[in-house]
Amino acid sequence: MTTSPRRTERAAATAAVVTVVLWASAFVSIRSAGSAYSPGALALGRLASGALALGVISLVRREGVPPRSAWRGIAISGVLWFGFYMVVLNWGEQQVDAGTAALVVNIGPILIALLGSRLLGDAMPPRLLAGMAVSFAGAVTVGLSMSGGGGSSVLGVVLCLLAAVAYAGGVVAQKPALARASALQVTTFGCLVGAVMCLPFAGQLVGQAGDAPLSATLNMVYLGVFPTAVAFTTWAYALARTTASKMGATTYAVPALVVLMSWLALGEVPGLLTLGGGVLCLAGVAVSRSRARKAGAGSSTDAAAAPVIAVEPPPEEAPVGK
Repeated sequence: MTTSPRRTERAAATAAVVTVVLWASAFVSIRSAGSAYSPGALALGRLASGALALGVISLVRREGVPPRSAWRGIAISGVLWFGFYMVVLNWGEQQVDAGTAALVVNIGPILIALLGSRLLGDAMPPRLLAGMAVSFAGAVTVGLSMSGGGGSSVLGVVLCLLAAVAYAGGVVAQKPALARASALQVTTFGCLVGAVMCLPFAGQLVGQAGDAPLSATLNMVYLGVFPTAVAFTTWAYALARTTASKMGATTYAVPALVVLMSWLALGEVPGLLTLGGGVLCLAGVAVSRSRARKAGAGSSTDAAAAPVIAVEPPPEEAPVGK
């Protein structure tokens, strides 16, 4: 029995929503974990927790090892996105305020669109470009409203820029691998590659775990199980069914959700400028996802338009993936 295109579309859209919500929730948890763990230790603890959870699920589902043809993309995304990205972003956000980090890291979706067009042949329909422009304006607005005076450094800006480049490169490398391996395989082994890359920070993790409050450690484990294991898998599932450019555009919904979650969970009441920026982010995502209709035909004019929208990271405290 074959799955209908509409059902596939709904499943991919749901996966994208799960990813965005969980990545947004990560920024609230990072507030606790990041105060007790150094950037490298936090990245290793998060990736180790994620790899363990993914490994158990893979064994239960008998996923097996990805085919050799998928390993190049898995290895590159594991090094760039799971490993390098998480470390430099954690480090960068110790050097700059959250607003500045948000401004710099949010060039990631733009880089994804450019690299996807160049390397993957992704289409760049006008609605996608317009939606990304609106969302980026919203991200700039949120970032400016969050920025504090004197909280930036050249090193911090460079680190956040490197994080954005690593995020974009990891997403574009992951896309071809998903044509040869399942979303769970790509995520599991990518996370494992990232964890291995972060092993030099094992000493820091062990030492800091003894002094860290239980709440910080639980938040680190949460980051590994949900925003990493679950959200990266749903991201890969959705990415396999759309373009890298559209998936990148979806992460512009994260800043708006972070503002809302911080308001509800931390009591941080956003100002009007922050709220306005969040609305712009969501509006841009809606535009990038929408389909133009031919008059009287009801068909899409964007031939390459994908059914879902679409990460690190978010970034820790800097609303994006991840």
